[in-house]
Amino acid sequence: MIAEMSSIETQQLEPTDRADAKTIAGPTGVEANENIYLLGRPTLGKFLRFMSQQSADPASKDEGALTDEWRAAQEHVGTLAKDEAGIADYPPIGRLDSRLEVVRNELMQDPLIVHGFNTVPSNIVMVPLDRLVVYQKHIDLAHVDRVKNNLGPAPGDEEIFRLCLPADHPQPPMKWARAHNNSYVFISPSNDLRFLRVMPLQAQHITNYPPPGTLAGVVGVAVGFGSNFLNAIHAENRLILNNGSHRAYALRDLGFTHAPCIVQFVSCRDELDVVASSDLRENPDLYLKHPRPPMLKDYFDPKLRKITPVRRRLRQVTVRFEVDEAFVPAF
Repeated sequence: MIAEMSSIETQQLEPTDRADAKTIAGPTGVEANENIYLLGRPTLGKFLRFMSQQSADPASKDEGALTDEWRAAQEHVGTLAKDEAGIADYPPIGRLDSRLEVVRNELMQDPLIVHGFNTVPSNIVMVPLDRLVVYQKHIDLAHVDRVKNNLGPAPGDEEIFRLCLPADHPQPPMKWARAHNNSYVFISPSNDLRFLRVMPLQAQHITNYPPPGTLAGVVGVAVGFGSNFLNAIHAENRLILNNGSHRAYALRDLGFTHAPCIVQFVSCRDELDVVASSDLRENPDLYLKHPRPPMLKDYFDPKLRKITPVRRRLRQVTVRFEVDEAFVPAF
């Protein structure tokens, strides 16, 4: 028997549960969240598609005005490439305060760290927020507000540590159901919903579930959420933020200059291909070799950002499989 799974698909849907998010009424009447879009780095085509397909602002249809904004930002990027050349190189990485060693040591025993950050050397350290290279193109300001509210008005070191590196792993709302005989659909308001991996299982792994027969093996297609740790990749003497952009933005917006972060130390491009996101794998030189790559502080630069209402969406992951039964010649 052979089973195959289709590629992961996403689809835009209107949300059904908005109680936990601060939203605004877009100019077109569509419920939306304000987002920061990072100008100047993505191509003009990607920027225009984002504005056309996701922005709820009627001005998003004026391609001439949008092109002028993009061109001005790109020119500013060129200026930064001269004035701030090398600013992303050799960021200082600091040790945690000794008072955090207990919570750090506890967290290092977390199975999501033990099994998820074991490919290359990793450690929990303090990183400078303004020296982080970023590849995420937009920031949801409603989500930033939720992060700030959860953090409270006067957070201490341990509260910030647990925000950046949570040990409780709360799961966002999620629903799933069988759509057809060969497909299942998973839906969540969290952008972190994703295909995790295929899990070959044995009969002893299945408990409290009536067996459909004598099990020979089970192929589990795992869908869920990532580890949700603020983490970065250290490669070629730069720190690339790999997860946690909204928390990093929220902390910097509150005036914090450093944050605890789990860092994966990569020694070559082959290792980078294993641990990096698709953005970094597909265009590594932009983030690792450009004299002035996109950085976290660019989200705060009026010349490099555009704030626009973005239609609220749900994340959908569809898993399809195929089963083929046949006789083949014996060996």
